Amino acid sequence: MTREFTVIIERDEEGYLVGSVPSLKGCHTQARSMDQLIQRMKEVILLCLEEQGQETAEPLELVGIQKVAI
Repeated sequence: MTREFTVIIERDEEGYLVGSVPSLKGCHTQARSMDQLIQRMKEVILLCLEEQGQETAEPLELVGIQKVAI
């Protein structure tokens, strides 16, 4: 069965891409390229599911991303 997870991707101050899955506690990784990040995200998602249990993660619906200036 294929499952989909929302991955939030940001670029840090050193230029690395940092990905995280909000629905899985502690599920994040980083890489220099998008291809490498996606591969690493798949690996870390599988590890998090193994550690936390397959049924614990309820995929969140992505509503949107918004920047807020203050």
